Amino acid sequence: MKRQRREMEDERERREQQRIERAERRERRSSLSLSSPDIISTLPDSILCHILSFLPIRDYVATSILSRNWKRVSTLVPSHIASHHLPTALVMTFNQGSTVNTMDFHPLQHFLLLAGTNTGDITIWEVGTRQRLVSRNFNVWDIKACSMTLQTLLAKDYTASVNRVIWSPDGALFGVAFSKHIVQIYSYHGGDDLRNRVEIDAHLGMVNDLAFSNQNRQLSIISCGEDRTIKVWDAVTGNKLYTFEGHDAPVYSVCPHPKGNIPFIISVDIDGKIKTWSYDNCCSRVDYVAWGQSCMRMAYSADGTRLFICGTSRGGESYLVEWNKCKEAIKRVYHGLWKQSVGVVQFDTMKSQFLATGDEFQIKFWDMDKGNILTTTAAEDGLPVSPCIRFNKEGVLLAVSTSQKGIKILANADGVRLLHSIENTFRVAPTTIARVLVSYSRSFPDTKPDEVEKSKAWKLTEFNEPSQLCSLQLPDCLWPVQIIGLTYTHLGGQILALASNAVHKLWKWQTSDGKATSSVPPQLWQPPSGILMTNDISDTHLERAVPCFALSKNDSYLLSTSGGKFSLFNMATFRTMTTFMSPPPAATSVAFRPNDNNTIAIGSDDYSIHIYYIRIDEVKIKLKGHQNRVTGLTFSNMLNVLVSSGGDAQLCLWSMDGWEKHTSKFLQIPPGRVSSPLAWTRVQFHQDQIHVLAVHETQIAIYEAPMLDCLKQWFPPESSGSVTDATYSCDGQLIYASIEDGSVCVLTAFTLQLRSRISPAAYLSSNPSSRAYPLVIAAHPSKPNQFAIGLTDGGVHVIEPLESEGSWCVAPVLENGVVPSANSAAGSG
Repeated sequence: MKRQRREMEDERERREQQRIERAERRERRSSLSLSSPDIISTLPDSILCHILSFLPIRDYVATSILSRNWKRVSTLVPSHIASHHLPTALVMTFNQGSTVNTMDFHPLQHFLLLAGTNTGDITIWEVGTRQRLVSRNFNVWDIKACSMTLQTLLAKDYTASVNRVIWSPDGALFGVAFSKHIVQIYSYHGGDDLRNRVEIDAHLGMVNDLAFSNQNRQLSIISCGEDRTIKVWDAVTGNKLYTFEGHDAPVYSVCPHPKGNIPFIISVDIDGKIKTWSYDNCCSRVDYVAWGQSCMRMAYSADGTRLFICGTSRGGESYLVEWNKCKEAIKRVYHGLWKQSVGVVQFDTMKSQFLATGDEFQIKFWDMDKGNILTTTAAEDGLPVSPCIRFNKEGVLLAVSTSQKGIKILANADGVRLLHSIENTFRVAPTTIARVLVSYSRSFPDTKPDEVEKSKAWKLTEFNEPSQLCSLQLPDCLWPVQIIGLTYTHLGGQILALASNAVHKLWKWQTSDGKATSSVPPQLWQPPSGILMTNDISDTHLERAVPCFALSKNDSYLLSTSGGKFSLFNMATFRTMTTFMSPPPAATSVAFRPNDNNTIAIGSDDYSIHIYYIRIDEVKIKLKGHQNRVTGLTFSNMLNVLVSSGGDAQLCLWSMDGWEKHTSKFLQIPPGRVSSPLAWTRVQFHQDQIHVLAVHETQIAIYEAPMLDCLKQWFPPESSGSVTDATYSCDGQLIYASIEDGSVCVLTAFTLQLRSRISPAAYLSSNPSSRAYPLVIAAHPSKPNQFAIGLTDGGVHVIEPLESEGSWCVAPVLENGVVPSANSAAGSG
């Protein structure tokens, strides 16, 4: 007892001593703060700003809590934002050979830059490799079809300059506006494969501007010109659809202008008169005289919610404003443009955050929400007075015309860092290294993706009723057997399914645009011979087979197997052209090498991958590295690699140069969940050809090549069952995932945030309790919000949102000024 009392007294003494020491420390700190400010607060603002400019964004924001002075100074460092988010670092220069008038980056392949010059040349550059992929000089394709006015003009002077180049929304086409009458539309198929499509004698005099539009789901191209008119053309046939007349001066620029679901066109003439046109009666609804009677161009923010206008008056005074689309008036004015500009100042928008102009021999940047200049760069000099500029879609690259008939490429810290990381960690051919500058998930490298998603305040949208969406069950007169393979053809007008009985079904749409739709039933097509495309199943146990198939790039041939030999079918006649590779081993996955219909990768149930040459019927090499059957294969042409996946829940990355395995990673199975011994793993490269979607019964995961780092995981609730399949949308922004409970989940492609859930009751017309559920899912190749599912009961459904909605995701909202939290039913790791 005495010992216990002594210990208690010692403990009380120790605590009292600690209390006294804490009080003394507080007194010393108090006297110090009264006698002089903290040392940090005494530093000059210039030094504090310089320190802040080197910090990552999270640390930069956190400094505001160090002291009152740091909080004040943290608002004075726009250069920090510029250094991390704005492309201001010069990384390369191209020699175009003539003065660049106009440029446009490809909407999907962000390293492709299209340029038009004052001598009529058009060029496609591959940024990073400095390769001039293809170039064309000015040439009228069919001069006899042109008007006599143009023929006479060209007979005197067979030259023209390019006033505008622009890619179509899906990047399959691009338009060129020339200074003499002509609009030309090309289709681009990669490499140097550039094909003439449509030539239009569009306007009398110069064609000043072009814009693509999907009016009534029909791809059209809008032009304006010196003859004071705006015209709308069918982008595929070149037929004229509309003519708008009413300007009193040459029309300088046009812009599609949707209001809700009603399409309009905004146009501006060289006297600064703005008109809004309706398709219904081809009349101008709103007229507005712009400030300074300026020549102006228009551009939307990346999310399509904000419209900006930039112009220069005849006196040389330039303007940059945000236009209020609802009130048809100026919403915000941006200050800092030169008052003595030469020519019309060029501008562009970067995502939905920044604006830039080429003005006064430099590039000037603004925050969209602030009126004053954020920062400027001269791009190491050599720029003309008003350089032409263009951001790529993700804003990590900026192309700028030079006074030496060239193009400079500027990059932000993200682009430069990604380039260096690829060079240092993976031996890729030099001509492919810089192609991977663009990476969606790294656009904001110092901001957590979850924080960005939460800031958008998306709402989870539940689709539980047929009236909430558009759904079409495809007609089928054949025996209903579960669908185990599904794909759209590359042009998007047909759907091909493989049933578990080894029979293929092909549906074709007869629509005006030739695309699949949920509003028009297709035809279950068969050739006149009536034969079916049926895989070889001799000596095959269908219940144990892992069927797989792949379409050639031009949709002419189908390669398919259901556990037996591979069959090569002619898609026009359904006839079997040849069979090869008799089991064992049995094939379990297949993929064509990009841009090469002769080379295929075949995964097999002996855990190996065969690199097979079709023409010579020969296996070039056999790759070994998996511990179970290979169930997924996907190529990246940019990285020059193949990624495989297997029943062992392992991903392997192989170099196509020597077919060596460079790295492998196992999926991270969530605790408490056990993977089935017969489980499969499928893989698909994102369109940026860097990120890899891995689909497993327990999860969906995003990996980043070439190191196969796991960036994000999403696990369905256990009550919903397993993931049965998943795929990227064609624009790479969404992931469609089918679940065993019959639902389809729509997730964001990089953060795997659940945005929409479609229950089986919304698309199954009757008896949704019959336990039919989707086994496979396919995304339309050019309609980002359309997908198809193949069910266990043999049904195939095409599903898309209502035309009035246009998207599966509800836009961010603010409630009483407070950002609501996103409702997600499943977690992401």
